[in-house]
Amino acid sequence: MDSRFAVFFFIVGGLDTYLNDCPTECLQETESPARLSLQYGDTYFQEDVIGEEIYAIYDLPKSYGAFQPTMGASLTSNNDFWFGAGGKWTTERIIDSPIYIELSVMPGIYIRGDGPNLGFPTQFRGALGAGVNFQNGSRLSVFFDHRSNANATETNPGIETLGIRYSIELD
Repeated sequence: MDSRFAVFFFIVGGLDTYLNDCPTECLQETESPARLSLQYGDTYFQEDVIGEEIYAIYDLPKSYGAFQPTMGASLTSNNDFWFGAGGKWTTERIIDSPIYIELSVMPGIYIRGDGPNLGFPTQFRGALGAGVNFQNGSRLSVFFDHRSNANATETNPGIETLGIRYSIELD
């Protein structure tokens, strides 16, 4: 995995948690809006487009400090399947604006179809996105993510996805 995603995720989310939650209780469970998101985009392998991907994400209705648990599953046009769970952080906690930035880190399992050999079934998916919140609770955003095995084996080429995501808030 390109460790910059994980490092940035933990620095920004940790600082947000420290500044906003630690005066009372760090990492205390709080309610957050549950969301269902669908993302569609192109997948890249070594800078070449190799297909498309559909990605479904569910954000759990709780947070721990600045971190909201999330899980997702994706399928590429090459029949590669990935599923995992982790956490996300958004600027919504610190900036009152319809525009937001989101970071996420999710370890998961990669099941190879006709796509590239990523060297190991465990793949870490780090994502960076920017979007807009609508008044009805839905969102539209653009995302870039990278997944690789974090050098668990000598083979660690990784796959990237550039996609558009639509999210709805669940009641």
